[in-house]
Amino acid sequence: MTTTTPDPAASDPAASDPAMPGPAAAEAERLRRWRLVLGGGAADGTGCELRGRDAAMDGALASLYGHGSSGKSGKGADGGRRSAGLGASAPSVARWLGDIRTYFPSSVVQVMQRDAIDRLGLNSLLLEPEMLEAVEPDVHLVGTLLSLNRVMPETTKETARAVVRKVVEQLEKRLATRTRATLTGALDRSARINRPRHRDIDWDRTIRANLKNYLPEYRTVVPERLIGYGRAAQSVKKEVVLCIDQSGSMAASVVYASVFGAVLASMRAIDTRLVVFDTAVVDLTDQLEDPVDVLFGTQLGGGTDINRALAYCQSRITRPAETVVVLISDLYEGGIRDEMLKRVAAMKAAGVQFVTLLALSDEGAPAYDREHAAALAALGAPAFACTPDLFPEVMAAAIEKRPLPIPDMAEQR
Repeated sequence: MTTTTPDPAASDPAASDPAMPGPAAAEAERLRRWRLVLGGGAADGTGCELRGRDAAMDGALASLYGHGSSGKSGKGADGGRRSAGLGASAPSVARWLGDIRTYFPSSVVQVMQRDAIDRLGLNSLLLEPEMLEAVEPDVHLVGTLLSLNRVMPETTKETARAVVRKVVEQLEKRLATRTRATLTGALDRSARINRPRHRDIDWDRTIRANLKNYLPEYRTVVPERLIGYGRAAQSVKKEVVLCIDQSGSMAASVVYASVFGAVLASMRAIDTRLVVFDTAVVDLTDQLEDPVDVLFGTQLGGGTDINRALAYCQSRITRPAETVVVLISDLYEGGIRDEMLKRVAAMKAAGVQFVTLLALSDEGAPAYDREHAAALAALGAPAFACTPDLFPEVMAAAIEKRPLPIPDMAEQR
């Protein structure tokens, strides 16, 4: 469990008392920090009693993590006995959410919120607008809200959309500029021509290609062969199909993929299609202008039929040699395995660049079907987990038809 501690001078007299010797002050601060980490009263061995802000922080931790990690019988900020548990009422949870946002940084608040939802079963409370206004938005919260979409009352949906939109805007701000820049360069390089006009010459590659023609006496290179950029921006040069597994375990990947889908759709040189699936297939391409609409068009949970989804995607490919298909799935196939593999093999034989991502998130390598992953790798479509920051590089490599920058799966665990 990650926690932070406040300014020692704000809550510990030992830390701010100029009369206390340096070594004694350092020891008092060390015990105080251990007390916050371990929880418990004086009997925990530290002999340190928390007061003020420290006691309030400890109480917030105890409410979520219970006696086991945040104390047995210490006193809260009001001097009363603490007990673990947030209760089932929205007001008490909302107050707790406000407390942790006061005492901890945003990254820690998000972890604690996630633990509260998992440990204390707060999903039903997230259907109340007052609760949604109190939470710290993040990708995992968006995934939870999307899983509740079908049972969410109308009075809550607008608040939920506002929460989702805030997260989406944060992700777009973080990812969009780099994605566009990386893919624009890849599109230009993939469209290079050998008889370019002067303004389209790629001088760096042209010089390197003609170094053998260097004339020392003139200190120049004779450019027998010119290499230039194609004018990729004038027309659609590549087609990208994002095929996303919307089973419950893929929630974070669905969020990131929807944002990337909207970014790709904004680029004139890429014709983007976004397809989500469980046992049914839904084409959300017409909603790509707004990733929030895409996300609320998904239905997290249910089974998985990858074969059926790939059959649909395959039927929409018109220029195989200029198409990149990105399957985002943990590969737990509920459909016809052999048919799925045949479809992948057929697409690759036709010239499609096929990319398999086991996850598109910051969470590292997920649980996945290793047998199916090995079968895809044998077809030349290795499956790997990908972070959002790496995704632009993966797409650039696929567009340029060069080896994918596959991370070491062992390092992702």
